[in-house]
Amino acid sequence: MTDSLNNGLEIAIIGMAGRFPGADTVDAFWDNLSQGKESITVYSEEELLKRGIDEALLKKPNYVKSAAKLEDVDLFDAEFFGFNAREAEILDPQHRLFLECAWTALENAGYDSQKYPGAIAVFGGAGMNGYLFNVYSQSKNNNSLDPYQLFLASDKDFLTTRVSYKLNLDGPSVNVQTACSTSLVAVHFACQSLLSGECDMALAGGVAISQQVGYLYQEGGIYSPDGHCRAFDAEAKGTVSGNGVGLVVLKRLEDALQEKDNILAVIKGSAINNDGAQKVSYTAPSLDSQAQVIKDAQHIAEVEPESISYVEAHGTGTALGDPIEVSALTQAFRVGTDKTGFCALGSVKTNIGHLDTAAGIASLIKTTLALKNKQIPPSLYFKQPNPQIDFANSPFYISDSLSEWQSNGTPRRAGVSSFGIGGTNVHLVLEEVVNSEQLAVTSEQLPVTSCLLLLSAKTATALETARENLVNHLKQYPELNLADVAYTLQVGRRDFDYRGFVVAKDNEEAIKQLESSFLTHSSTSSSYRPVTFLFSGQGSQYVGMGKELYDTETVFKQEIDNCCDLLQEHLGCDLREIIFAEKETGDPPPSPPY
Repeated sequence: MTDSLNNGLEIAIIGMAGRFPGADTVDAFWDNLSQGKESITVYSEEELLKRGIDEALLKKPNYVKSAAKLEDVDLFDAEFFGFNAREAEILDPQHRLFLECAWTALENAGYDSQKYPGAIAVFGGAGMNGYLFNVYSQSKNNNSLDPYQLFLASDKDFLTTRVSYKLNLDGPSVNVQTACSTSLVAVHFACQSLLSGECDMALAGGVAISQQVGYLYQEGGIYSPDGHCRAFDAEAKGTVSGNGVGLVVLKRLEDALQEKDNILAVIKGSAINNDGAQKVSYTAPSLDSQAQVIKDAQHIAEVEPESISYVEAHGTGTALGDPIEVSALTQAFRVGTDKTGFCALGSVKTNIGHLDTAAGIASLIKTTLALKNKQIPPSLYFKQPNPQIDFANSPFYISDSLSEWQSNGTPRRAGVSSFGIGGTNVHLVLEEVVNSEQLAVTSEQLPVTSCLLLLSAKTATALETARENLVNHLKQYPELNLADVAYTLQVGRRDFDYRGFVVAKDNEEAIKQLESSFLTHSSTSSSYRPVTFLFSGQGSQYVGMGKELYDTETVFKQEIDNCCDLLQEHLGCDLREIIFAEKETGDPPPSPPY
């Protein structure tokens, strides 16, 4: 294997977005990780009873009142994405969050999908839709919903294609479902799509939102007896259920360099395989298959195992899974080195629990942030190694405290693993951006001049929030080049009706202007128009036409009632009795006296 030059298979990560337990942004996620914070919620009995958990279940000694919850799942800006109230009400929350996260990820990468000339793909997957049971349980919906409409709003098949439709993306749009490894497999397929030329940019990730707020512990199962995940520890007995969503924006490295993108990390290689039947059971992991997928990824990346100094493990903290995973990693690394104790090992599940279909993307985002910050965050609750794991004779040690990530003369490199129930394994090799030829040419080379900072939003309140966010961002990152900020705001953001701007020559002046003299303007011209129902009178009407709309849509009912009330004096009859008359097999209802 070579270990210095790019081989043309590299993929750049140029944007990220995510919402995880205890963190509504990737920056907040990193703060929690670097501080060694666990984001597992322990519920009181009162809270669980309010959520509908049976009191008899709560009295069981093995009921664990813990879960890694996600805040504000019910807050969805339906109008922003063009959904009416009924559509938003029945839409799987996983689809809502995935769509919002896709928009945010593209903005983080500095792109507006309407302005980008290339093809943008979407690869992703979602967990089981528990929300559908809530929709069915509401009797008002059972009588008025079109089953096909409910199917479109709830089925996994439409997760990625809905994003492509709402954001106007014309690259491949593919759902991926491989259980726990779903989102990292989605990243692998996105890389393959980019390398084959099917697309120019790709969104990849996953989402998992469940209703679970506790569980019954079963010895030998996947869930922990006390609501904590102790990956690779002697006391490890399982993990905790979690919720989250994450997406990365990917490009071919050469394209990202040419287009001067902000490259967060580089995917040097990725590989997937399956365990097949050579294992104890369908749900059991396979040592040899895991080792093989790691070796394959390293071979594709053309890097030596010794150059990898961190691995973000699948790390579920189970008695069976942890020893097999470390043995597989050791087997893969031993192909290239006999050294011991040089590679840190961690698991994000100790912080946020097991995110099911979103577990792999959480691991990838964590590792990308670690490379960006040149720090290795701690893996929590590690005191003594699992006696079934021979760490002393392996390349690995547990990263149990925040540490500086030493480069040792080579680029910082990491591995990321994700393994799915059923045996689909995936492994990625990541590298930091260090070489001067990999760094985009920035506007620091341009003469210092005043910059026009533009903001736009769909509403006046949203514009005010955008202004506050920009102020906070400039304060948090004073090293930002203002010309780069101005360029992204002009080219990489959608143009909406409510707009504002300031002119400044540096960050300090920009903050001052934004806080004191932010000039705003609202435009009445817009390509968006509300839906209008027009009954054209060409003989296509029938008795009962519009009855479902009349019964379910408040605005429609108000307008029909208003028109019928106005006409009643002139017609001498109530049109509602005619147009909404019950259908009979006999004579048709009387015609109005026109």
